Amino acid sequence: MSDRGSVKPFVKFNAKQDAELLRKAMKGIGTDEDAILMLLTSRSNDQRQEIKAAYKKAHGKDLVKDLKSELGGKLEDLIVALMSLPRLYDAHELHKAIKGAGTDDKVLIEILVSRTPEQLKEIVKVYKKEYSGKLEKDIMGDTSGHYQRMLIILLQGEREEGVDESRVEKDAKELFTAGAEKFGTDEDKFINILGNRSAEHLRKVFEAYKKLAGCDIEESIEGECTGNLEAVLLAVVKCAKSVPGYFASTLRESMRRAGTDDETLIRIMVSRSEEDMLDIRAKYKKKYGESLYRTIQEDTDGDYAKALMYLCGGDD
Repeated sequence: MSDRGSVKPFVKFNAKQDAELLRKAMKGIGTDEDAILMLLTSRSNDQRQEIKAAYKKAHGKDLVKDLKSELGGKLEDLIVALMSLPRLYDAHELHKAIKGAGTDDKVLIEILVSRTPEQLKEIVKVYKKEYSGKLEKDIMGDTSGHYQRMLIILLQGEREEGVDESRVEKDAKELFTAGAEKFGTDEDKFINILGNRSAEHLRKVFEAYKKLAGCDIEESIEGECTGNLEAVLLAVVKCAKSVPGYFASTLRESMRRAGTDDETLIRIMVSRSEEDMLDIRAKYKKKYGESLYRTIQEDTDGDYAKALMYLCGGDD
């Protein structure tokens, strides 16, 4: 539980009482969506699990199934996501990304690049239990080439720790030689360095790289690589610089294009609400000159918008 989340555990929490409030909001004529989303967005994930248990004990019914039968569309997707355990939700999103029609590479990249080593190890375990298959094997079956290798390295969750001062210059030179100086890019070098060094170490490498190349590493990656490999390398660079910064720009892309990418919007707002939403908001405001709250307000509507704004936790 991070203190940079917008959702904190509810202080006067009473699972039984909450279960009854939800039951009341769903019973009778018409559903009180507002009561449901206000309650669930102001409880932590652990507390939501307790409510689920209390609901089953009192009514012999599955709370999530009942919620699904009362809600629809994007609001339903959002509420079901909120009710899932975080790593189970990640595993589910990855499974959907792999097993759906075509691969949803955006999801693979976002989750594998942004989760901590501990979280990744947990995802692998949960995935195996839920889908009785190996996540690594499923990713390999659905991807190829250098892109596949980068994803598999990230999935190991074995990044080095700390900064190795003696290697900063060397890494920067290797990246420079592998990319800018060479006809045809030596992708292996990029994959090896960006996939294995710590975020602190990489930040120093990027500074050294800029001095050598006269441009940011992102520019070189954009010039040298294409497609999914380019996308995953850029995401790694952004996350090494700042995970909240990465999510701020991903949220921006999900909304400020023609048509809102609701799946991405829901996934980030739910999965970061207890991690670093306050930092994402600060980065967003700084980078785009408007608050995340306002963008959500302008880009979405109805109860769905309300729920997202509750998760955002306030205007800046």
